Amino acid sequence: MITNDVMTPQDQRTSKIILAIAAITILLATFAGMMPGGMIGALGIMVIVGFILNYVGDRTPIINQFFGGGAIVVIFGSAYLFHSGLFPSSAENNITTFMKSGGFLSFYVASLVTGSIFGMDTQTLKKAALKYIPVILGSAFFACIFTGLVGMLVSKDFYDSVMLIALPIMGGGMGAGAVPLVEIMSGKTGMSSEALMSQMVPALAIGNAIAIVMAGLLHKLGQVAPSLTGNGQLIRGQKSIAEEDQKTSPLNITTLGVGALLAVSMYFLGTLLSNYISMHTYALMILSIAIIKVSGIMPKALEQAAFSWYKFVVGNLTPALLVGIGVAYTDLNQILDALSPMYFLLVLITVLGAVFGAGLIGWLMGFYPIEAAITGGLCMANMGGTGDVAVLAASKRMELMPFAQISSRIGGAFMLILATLVVQAIA
Repeated sequence: MITNDVMTPQDQRTSKIILAIAAITILLATFAGMMPGGMIGALGIMVIVGFILNYVGDRTPIINQFFGGGAIVVIFGSAYLFHSGLFPSSAENNITTFMKSGGFLSFYVASLVTGSIFGMDTQTLKKAALKYIPVILGSAFFACIFTGLVGMLVSKDFYDSVMLIALPIMGGGMGAGAVPLVEIMSGKTGMSSEALMSQMVPALAIGNAIAIVMAGLLHKLGQVAPSLTGNGQLIRGQKSIAEEDQKTSPLNITTLGVGALLAVSMYFLGTLLSNYISMHTYALMILSIAIIKVSGIMPKALEQAAFSWYKFVVGNLTPALLVGIGVAYTDLNQILDALSPMYFLLVLITVLGAVFGAGLIGWLMGFYPIEAAITGGLCMANMGGTGDVAVLAASKRMELMPFAQISSRIGGAFMLILATLVVQAIA
């Protein structure tokens, strides 16, 4: 990133002109159908669109105050721009391929998880590990109870409200949640796989959108009631040791390179372990990093390097990634088609129940209620990894990514177990 303190006013003006020319060049090539394939083409247009929409969102009244600002504008704005045909279909296809098979999301999440865990205080990490699971369970419990009871009030069966709306939303996304839930339920409920999927998928999409908006509202609540939030720190009184160390530690290219290598290495470790342990790569990566951190075998300089890389990625690649989420994972038509008042109400109640349960239990466990509600509630109610990034970006708390991933992976697995037990008991 270019810093203004080392540039003269003339250099700053010249730099802005050159960067504007670079952006125009990328846009012209894209609209002319000459967008390069692969990472260079996808990332180029994602950076430009992400910067523009993020700039607009952060400066739009009401949106920037209550709805997450740039993050929500980037996600839904890019979804509209590319799906409406304003951009060539080749650009949409290139971005979708880059996001789904190019590994960009995994690279981003690995960078955030590695840096944020290594940047935590060891004692804080130990406390969080012991107390966080009850937050997830409280989130799931209140989400299901609230949805079932409200479902009964609007003449919908308690069981259907929970199984077809609450559980899919809280289940960890599409691949890890809705798809296995359909497999669990289709043979024992009398409903076909197609019918179940048509009920669950809109709930996931709407729930994810509500979770993103709710994240922005919780961020605003933290500004109004500062005693409820740690401004990105989960445990009351928690400090980021790496953040303090960086005030006196110089940042250089070698440090960033080492941090990037550590993030990639930790993802490789999670991948290797997943061949022998039946858990998601992210979950195994989180556990591995936590064990390394707690053991104290990682030199402080390397922990700082991982934290520096995390800060670099968050500061420079987040808007681009949000464009990818909007293009590859956000279907506006699907959301709009399912927006009946009763259906929307039940999805909203599910998300509110998750927020209430996580916030309440989090407070009892010694966490800040807003951070607990965001990670244990909203990151249970969104669409897995992509939803975690969107929610944390909207709430401006990207450092909570490890806890968000625990909610999505471990919490999602718990919901599948719960669904299996319920179906077997009733069937």
